[in-house]
Amino acid sequence: MQSRWNDTEAQQFIDAAEAQGQPAALGLRVYSSRLIGQEPDLVLHGGGNTSVKIPDAEGGAIIHVKGSGWDLGDIEAPGLPAMWLAPLLKTRDVAHMSDEDMVAYLRRYLLDQDAPNPSIEALLHAYMPHAFVDHTHATAILALADQQDMETVVAEIYGGRVGFVPYVMPGYSLSHACKDALARDPSVEGLWLEQHGLFTFAETAQASYELMIAFVTMAEDYLAERGIQVPGPEVTDRDAPKGLAETLRGALATRRDLGAEPAMDFRTGPSIRSYLSRGNLAELSRRGTATPDHVIRIKPFGMIVEEGADLAQVDAALDAYAEEYAAYFNRNAPKASEPKVMLDTTPRVVLVPGLGIFGLGANDQAARIAGDLFEQTARIVNAAEDYKRFAPISEADLFDMEYWSLEQAKLQK
Repeated sequence: MQSRWNDTEAQQFIDAAEAQGQPAALGLRVYSSRLIGQEPDLVLHGGGNTSVKIPDAEGGAIIHVKGSGWDLGDIEAPGLPAMWLAPLLKTRDVAHMSDEDMVAYLRRYLLDQDAPNPSIEALLHAYMPHAFVDHTHATAILALADQQDMETVVAEIYGGRVGFVPYVMPGYSLSHACKDALARDPSVEGLWLEQHGLFTFAETAQASYELMIAFVTMAEDYLAERGIQVPGPEVTDRDAPKGLAETLRGALATRRDLGAEPAMDFRTGPSIRSYLSRGNLAELSRRGTATPDHVIRIKPFGMIVEEGADLAQVDAALDAYAEEYAAYFNRNAPKASEPKVMLDTTPRVVLVPGLGIFGLGANDQAARIAGDLFEQTARIVNAAEDYKRFAPISEADLFDMEYWSLEQAKLQK
């Protein structure tokens, strides 16, 4: 992976920030956030998060963290809401806080109460003492992070420059796990989150960004040395087979989960076809998502349909999917700490062996996002399986992420 940092472009963001009365550091934070967000092999569709800490006139500091609903690829200063840093640091000694209490606490210390909610990982960013912190779900990182027992491999790849954090649910617990990892070795320049992604941090925007590029490249090189290539996005055909597309759309429309006119995004390419040709596809496609937050967009597994399927066969596949999804819910919901409301039972990705995939959604954007995420998933899983075994988070952990309490609160209202 190549660094796209350009000093001339960086200065333009500094100038634009200062012209609006903003600190130069915030302009640089916007610039390097966009560099990350515009690289699909680092993050996709709202994934990842970034922050910057800026001293204030009273000797304290404020922290800007990516806000909910913003995409790093086109983020602007309002998408990085500011909070007072000192109160956030007081939570380092608080062992537990619910998601709802954490969100309320973060909002209490916003400088602008009309700002969006800061990222669920805002406290993690606050606990890192560095000025700039970056977090991604890079393709090559996930090919290795979604493996069992990788701590020694991380040490081999990075020579102690990156700390290892076993999987923890994103949010308050993860913030504390990363704080503890950094306390064990304050010299590290990044944190490897098992089955999740990568953090880097430094005192300048350029240094943190280029550490991210360097560490992702080291993962790519490690795989390449073992004969495993991780290609970039490579969609070669978006022309959906008309018969199957019409049949699928008709079957979905009668169920109404995606509305009367469900949107579909068909795509294929070498990595997608390679993934679909794997002999264990049925089992492999049900292991889970490549990184936890993808489950909110594409559900825990896709649906397989043969190219020549007729309406009766597609309906039967949708019925079987709904039954399987309900069973997944019923296995995991009783273990939750509070009652859960089951989401709809319609797939967001349809896999057509020998052909390609359909991303599904209530609108074109949602369908395209599902397609993008699964296209990346195919590349990640191919590399992970070629290395050893694709092993994402467990079904129970995946359920906890999909049925995260803050999302459930919206449904229960």
